Amino acid sequence: MGRAGKALKQALEAHSVSQNKLAVALGVRRSVVYHWFHEKVDPNAETVAEIVKALKSISPDAAEEFIKLYLGDLMREEERSEE
Repeated sequence: MGRAGKALKQALEAHSVSQNKLAVALGVRRSVVYHWFHEKVDPNAETVAEIVKALKSISPDAAEEFIKLYLGDLMREEERSEE
């Protein structure tokens, strides 16, 4: 487990977005966000897209940070493999 949860935790903390606020925006129980936040369960790809949409409505900067943290390593790996 980890990449999405780690990215989510960092983005929420950096932009002062509560787990509860994200849960409300997503229409899920707070415990669902808690499990992602504490890397107990990773959200699936469809849910990651929903997280980004919800974060955009709360804090566009947090959404951008989440995407950067979640996909950043992947994008750098792709660039290195193309060289």
